[in-house]
Amino acid sequence: MSWSALPAAGPSSSDPVTLDEAAARATDAASWVEENWSTWLSIGLRIVLILVIALVLRHVIRRALTKLIDRMNRSVQSVEGTALGGLLVNAERRRQRSEAIGSVLRSVTSFLILGTAALMMLGALNINLAPLLASAGVAGVALGFGARNLVTDFLSGVFMILEDQYGVGDTIDAGVASGEVIEVGLRVTKLRGDNGEIWYVRNGEVKRIGNLSQGWATAGVDVMVRPSEDLDRVRAVLGRVTEKMAKDEVWGERLWGPVEILGLDSVLLDSMTVRLSAKTMPGQSLAVERELRWRIKRAFDEAGIRIVGGLPPVVEQASAPDPAAGVSAPSALASPTSPQSQAASPLNPSPANLPGPSPAPSNLSK
Repeated sequence: MSWSALPAAGPSSSDPVTLDEAAARATDAASWVEENWSTWLSIGLRIVLILVIALVLRHVIRRALTKLIDRMNRSVQSVEGTALGGLLVNAERRRQRSEAIGSVLRSVTSFLILGTAALMMLGALNINLAPLLASAGVAGVALGFGARNLVTDFLSGVFMILEDQYGVGDTIDAGVASGEVIEVGLRVTKLRGDNGEIWYVRNGEVKRIGNLSQGWATAGVDVMVRPSEDLDRVRAVLGRVTEKMAKDEVWGERLWGPVEILGLDSVLLDSMTVRLSAKTMPGQSLAVERELRWRIKRAFDEAGIRIVGGLPPVVEQASAPDPAAGVSAPSALASPTSPQSQAASPLNPSPANLPGPSPAPSNLSK
């Protein structure tokens, strides 16, 4: 008794297989499976265990990072309505910064955990990882050269956020653009300029940052008066103005120190300049300067002290005109005796040729 194998592709078929040969092959396959099933089972269990541990560890770490970010946001919201919160804490800035940091940390954590798990699973399958790692290294180098601007922008954004160089609500000078920060991203920072325009600045292009909203700002005012004014009287009026402004509830919070009268900054023939300076809240220096000028002008008007401007513009006087410039060149027609003048003068008729009354007849003709 014999079994025939399935026909192969084409009109021809393979040789018939006997029952004894089929039984022998089945016995060899069963023995091979019996010998290797334990190895397969151990490899499968190892891969499943690696995958489960990686997923659990990734979930735990991401959840911990999310809770940490939420706790930071709640701490910001708890002081948002207080005076300290309004002075030192920008809730939107802290929220965006914490979310950006959390996103970066979660992405890095997922990449490291899942990447390590994938390599461990390939190692469990007895796959040689050396060519794979070499290929990945070459691909990473090629990607680094091809997308170096993108990588530069991303890394610059990460360090800007981690170092808290600026945030939402800050007024900065980034060199390529300046304005108020309205959004901070890992690749692009959005600024709103003085005229309302929105600037999209790549983080990799920023070589320097001038933050005008950190620490404190300086308000400086120059007052120009006539040189004949009494300096002691001017100082007394300025002292009353600055003291009253410091006691004001609204402006007293913006001033972080007394307004200092630094003294004379310059003395000219028709004016002298008195300089004032004060430390203010970040971003409030211009408002303090405007209010201080307003109060000084009103106080000087009441005291009869005149504020003068700068030197009048010097107008360069033109040189005296040349008197000979208006004299025309001598002409031949100016002389009445010249041939040109006689040729151009009209002809005078003789008295004989002039028409007139005919003479009366003489009596001698009779």
